[in-house]
This record gives sequence, structure tokens and C-alpha cells, in this order.
Amino acid sequence: MPLLPFWMYIVILGIFVSGFMVLYTSKQERDADEAFIEKEGEIYLQRIKEERERREQLLINSEISSN
Repeated sequence: MPLLPFWMYIVILGIFVSGFMVLYTSKQERDADEAFIEKEGEIYLQRIKEERERREQLLINSEISSN
């Protein structure tokens, strides 16, 4: 194998480091997105639960007042 100039080794190392950083940051972004989606889903389900409870309370109140 012919000896390459020193700067070629630096370039090759930079390519590998760059590839690693792409994979690393994409995993971090994916994890952050999943956490955000999970949080928003919990908020949405809480709103649905509160609305269901409010409607049940209105139904109970309307049944009591109609009797």
C-alpha cells in the first residue's frame, strides 16, 4: 500500500467522524421528537378525559333538574 500524504488521513478521519455525528444527532433528534409526541399525546388524552367528565356532569345535572 502506497504511503498517503498526512492530510489524506485527516480527511478520511474527518469523513468517519462526520458520519458518526450524523448518526448520533439523528438519534438524539428522534428521541426528542418521540418525547415531544408522547407529551402532547398525554395532554390530548387529558383533555379528552376532562371533556368526558364535564359532559357526564352536565348529563347528571340535567337529569336531576328534569326530575
